[in-house]
Amino acid sequence: MIKLHHLNKSRSKRIIWLLEELDVDYDIIAYHRNTETFLAPDELKQVHPLGKSPVIEDNGQVIAESGAITDYLITQYGNGKFAPERDSKEYVEYQQWLHFAESSAILPLLLKMFIQKDGCKTNFIADYAENEAGKILSYINQQLKGKQYLIGEQLTGADFMMSFVIEKVAESGATSHFPEIARYLAQLQSHEKYHTANELEEKYG
Repeated sequence: MIKLHHLNKSRSKRIIWLLEELDVDYDIIAYHRNTETFLAPDELKQVHPLGKSPVIEDNGQVIAESGAITDYLITQYGNGKFAPERDSKEYVEYQQWLHFAESSAILPLLLKMFIQKDGCKTNFIADYAENEAGKILSYINQQLKGKQYLIGEQLTGADFMMSFVIEKVAESGATSHFPEIARYLAQLQSHEKYHTANELEEKYG
């Protein structure tokens, strides 16, 4: 059985959603952040040296990194769902979105969040993060025009990966400036298992 090492208020909620959509048997092993530092507990380092979440265990393998986990689970258990055909043009686009979520997209949003949490005055980083975030969100908004999902008309691993990014945008209140992103979030929220993941996140939080 798949084991998901889940940290509250982390990227692993999207893995819960994916597992629910795949309809596979899995166990959630829950960890909780330090209430003062907001860091993951040291117990996670016993699972993976980085001590981060999500991490899954399956078939004797320990797999970290959301993108790798998403790719692995869809390949192993998707039965043709949640990813385009490998020799298709859409598959190349799919791979770009899969990696975009944890590279170009998330960095400026995290920088903005850390600067706000720290409350410090910066010489460069704050303006950089603001400008980059605006560029990234404008790009996502533009790319979503005329689409139901990131890759055409089907839910794919790219959407599971990007859900964390879109939720962070919504939490910041920025979706009011990006109507396509707001519409896309509503589309993701139309899936019953999306809400199941939220309920499980709350249960184990």
